[in-house]
Amino acid sequence: MINKRPSLCHPGILLATWFGAGYLPKAPGTWGSVAALPFAWLISLYFSWQGLAFATVFVFVIGLWAAKVYEIKSGEHDPGAIVIDEVAGLWVTLIVVPPEPVLYLAGFLLFRLFDIRKPWPVSWADRSLPGAWGVMVDDIFAGIYAAMILMVIRFL
Repeated sequence: MINKRPSLCHPGILLATWFGAGYLPKAPGTWGSVAALPFAWLISLYFSWQGLAFATVFVFVIGLWAAKVYEIKSGEHDPGAIVIDEVAGLWVTLIVVPPEPVLYLAGFLLFRLFDIRKPWPVSWADRSLPGAWGVMVDDIFAGIYAAMILMVIRFL
């Protein structure tokens, strides 16, 4: 049975929606990114950029599984409620800066810009990679673009 909005009781659904942030009304990707910020802040504060890098890889791998679970249970490909990809992508962006409010805000805005506008290869990954890989990888590319700009901003 296909359920358009699977229950958060399943761990894969809970993670895919980043603890329900993907179910918030309007702009779920933005809500998912906002919900990712405090986690990134704490990880970076206590474990530095290396801890955030490790956590990003971990969330990416878990995201592949969680996105697949959500797609199967909802019957949809890359529905907006899946926001664990935004978590991984934003964390890629934030790896390059210390946890400072202005830099995190700039990283958030840059990541959202590239995630929404989808320049190449973000758009390629979004359209061409199958299943959970397409869900997750386009946000990693968006995060890399944002990280490059953020590094320039930081050093200026």
